[in-house]
Order: sequence, then structure tokens, then C-alpha cells
Amino acid sequence: MQHKFYDVKTKQHVTTEVLECVTFKSEKRTSYAFKGKTADGRNLFSFVNKEVWDKANK
Repeated sequence: MQHKFYDVKTKQHVTTEVLECVTFKSEKRTSYAFKGKTADGRNLFSFVNKEVWDKANK
């Protein structure tokens, strides 16, 4: 699945393959994110809502 990430280093949006669907849990809430990589190997994260995360995680 392809997703649009924001690359902080180059300050532009990059569309790349989603490598992993991850969650970050705290006492009060759960955050959902996609993990990807740039062409030169840097990690990218994009926080998404639960509905988008559920669709991709099927």
C-alpha cells in the first residue's frame, strides 16, 4: 500500500510504500501510525486515524 509521508529533512511530501502499521499506547490514548522508508533509507512516520489504520492492517 502506498501512503503520503512528510519528509522533515527535505521539507516535502513523499509517496512511498507502507512497511508497517504501528501503535503507540499511553495510559490515556492509543495513536496509530504508518512506517515507511525514503529512497536513501531514512525512516518516515505518518500518524493516521483508526479507520485508515484498520483498513490498511487487514
